[in-house]
Parts: sequence; structure tokens; C-alpha cells
Amino acid sequence: MPLECISSIRQLPAAQWDALLATSQPFLRHGFLSALEDSGSVGPGTGWQPVHRLWRDEQGRLQAALPAYLKQHSYGEYVFDHAWADACRRAGIAYYPKLLVGVPFSPVGGERLLGERQACASLLDQLTARLEGEGLSSMHVNFTRPECDALLDGREHWLERLGCQFHWHNRGYRDFQDFLDALSSRKRKQLRKEREQVAGQGIEFEWLEGKALSQTLWDFVYRCYANTYRVRGQMPYLTRDFFSLLAERLPEVIRVVLARQQGRPVAMAFSLQDGDTLYGRYWGCLAEFDRLHFETCFYQGMEWAMESGVARFDAGAQGEHKLIRGFEPVLTRSWHYLCHQGLRAAVADYLQQERDEVRSYARAAADHLPYRRS
Repeated sequence: MPLECISSIRQLPAAQWDALLATSQPFLRHGFLSALEDSGSVGPGTGWQPVHRLWRDEQGRLQAALPAYLKQHSYGEYVFDHAWADACRRAGIAYYPKLLVGVPFSPVGGERLLGERQACASLLDQLTARLEGEGLSSMHVNFTRPECDALLDGREHWLERLGCQFHWHNRGYRDFQDFLDALSSRKRKQLRKEREQVAGQGIEFEWLEGKALSQTLWDFVYRCYANTYRVRGQMPYLTRDFFSLLAERLPEVIRVVLARQQGRPVAMAFSLQDGDTLYGRYWGCLAEFDRLHFETCFYQGMEWAMESGVARFDAGAQGEHKLIRGFEPVLTRSWHYLCHQGLRAAVADYLQQERDEVRSYARAAADHLPYRRS
């Protein structure tokens, strides 16, 4: 069957797209991706042009899909290939545009090849055969799950890349003190002191779900979110409209914790939740407070997970500072198909060495976890 390309997910009914999803994770749902598009966070002028690919059977029934974007840069992906792009520039090879399969601005593992396995395989094979003809240098599938890894592993010319994140696991803790009791004495005292420093500044916290936030509060959330970029001299990826559209379309997955001082909001952390995982995404504050980042972004989310029975807290990319707070190293995977033979060979050699280094790093990081030794 011919491969179909749509320039907006709104060209496909939400029920058809969501029927391909095997999990309740929000990042690939029609409501999330359409909020990105309709808010202007992706699309013309952003370097993220939607080119979602569909595969139908002979009766025209949708069997598989890829959330795909034509990329003119490598920002907002969190699998960094800037060095590859620079090498191509110096060698006179065009690296952009490239094709990215993933979720914009969200370094979270999840489904990437949606639908029936054989249909996904057929879609992949036909798409990679067309890349050069479409003027694309490469195809990248970021933050995959084991089902996708199994489909891509050993497939001709696909290269595996490893990364490392830090996730917190709720091992049935009754409350935060129960978690602290699992730590070494020195680390337990450090975390307790950090929390006391925040409380001593008169800061209190309130958790709200999507339907409970007024537009005034969404304005505050966005100011905080945008400020984290602007203090670094960068423009925020997401527009203000994205948050309102997501609150309309998927309010049930939104979790926002507000930090208040004397009743006035001063900071926030924005998260999404599915059945068993809390995903910490964005944080921001409008003034400086000692240790407030750790409390708002980590300890509050951990407490929420304990109270809600959530098994895992994924607080986003980066962060060795998460280790001493009980977040454990987790390997992530991405897959890369490079059309240029010389570039592919060079990257394959590099990735072999990098994989060994990432595995060693993850093992070493685990040795610095704060938990008491048995």
C-alpha cells in the first residue's frame, strides 16, 4: 500500500490515531500533538514541520503510523547530534532537512511506531527507501520502548544510540519519612535540611489538576515556564496557547504544583500523569528562593507519587543532582538511519564507543545512590 503523509494530525480523526496507541501515556495522544500544532509550537517557522506517516491496508483501514517531523535544526530533541551536523557541514554534506520520529520538546520514552507490528515494519522499510529521493539525509527515532527496539535491532543500516536519565521509583513508601528511612543517615539529613530550608521561607504548596486552573493561573504557569528559558537568553519552545489547548483537550492528565509565599504564587512545576508514571516536564519561578527548585521539582513530585500510588517519577532529562535524591540511572535508546555511507560508518564507530561509555557511566552512577546498603 502507498505510504501516506499528512501535514497535520488534525487531518486524522482523534479516535483513529488514539486507537493505535497501546498505552495511556499522554505524549503521543492526538490531543497532545494537536495542541502543539494548533498553538504554533510546531509548524511553519519553528523548524518542526509535521509530516506524520500513515500505513493503511487494502480496505483503507489505518494499520500503522509514525509521529514524524521534518527538522531544519536539532533543537528540542534531547538526543544531541549537533556534532554530526557540524561534521557534515565541514565535509560539504547536507544534514538538514532530516526526519525525526518522536515527541517535540519531550525527552520521555514511549511508543514511536504505532500500530500493528508488521504494518510498522512495512512502513519503515518503504520510508527509508524514499529518504534520499525526498531530499532527506537521515531518519531518527528517539526515546524508544523495548517493542520498538526489537523491531529496529539488526535492521539494515539502523544504528542504536544509548543515553542515560534518572527516574525515581516508588517502592511502596507510605510517606516521605518512610522513603527517608531507606536512605543513609548523611543523605537523609541532607534531604530533610533542604525541605526545612524551604518551609522556613514560608512557602507552601498546592497541587491542581487541569480543570482546576483558571486562565489567570495558566498565565502565571507560562510566565514561570518562559522565564527558565529567558534567564539563559533563549526563547521558550512552547507558546502560551499550548497550555490552554492542552487543558481543554487532556485536562485529566495535567498536574501542576504551585509554590505560594504568603498566599502569592512564586513558582510552579508542570507535570503529566498516566496510570503508573508522573512525568515532570517544566518548572519556573519568578524570584530566587533557596532550595526551592529541589522541593518543587523533586520532593513534591515524589510525595505526590506516594500519595497517589504512582510507581515511577520521570523528572526529565539530565541531572546528576537527582542521584543523591534517590533517582536511579535508566538507559534510554534512540535509533538512527543515515543515508550517506561514509557518515554512517563514522557514526557507527563512534556509537560503539559511546555505548560502552554510557553503560559504564550508568553503573558508576548507581554506586552513588543514597540508599542504605544491605
